[in-house]
Amino acid sequence: MSSSAPPSEDKRAAERVEVAWSVDCETEDTFLYASITNISALGIFVQTTEPLDVGTIIKLRFAAKASKQEPFVMRGSVQWVNKVHAFGDNLNPGMGIRFIDLKPEERERLVEVVRTIAYLRGEPPTN
Repeated sequence: MSSSAPPSEDKRAAERVEVAWSVDCETEDTFLYASITNISALGIFVQTTEPLDVGTIIKLRFAAKASKQEPFVMRGSVQWVNKVHAFGDNLNPGMGIRFIDLKPEERERLVEVVRTIAYLRGEPPTN
């Protein structure tokens, strides 16, 4: 489980939409303020030049921009890392995080947010 490359497009099992949201990522000894660049019902991509190690369990806190709903607070596991390269040839450094231990109502709320964003933008779902 030491993959450092993102999964291929055909492995994605959930609708994914592009976003630009802030996220707080917290472990026992690390606090990272970063950006979510895409989201699905299964996970997020966090753009950061300081990705955590694959397998790290983190607490996530984020909200849809201009949302009046309570922020999402959930746990995730780092599944893969896109590391920063010495000469700047990696334009999308960060980490793929899979949500874990989601309650049914949390997943339902998350799915609704993702579908709403896709609908409002007129984006076809990507799997």
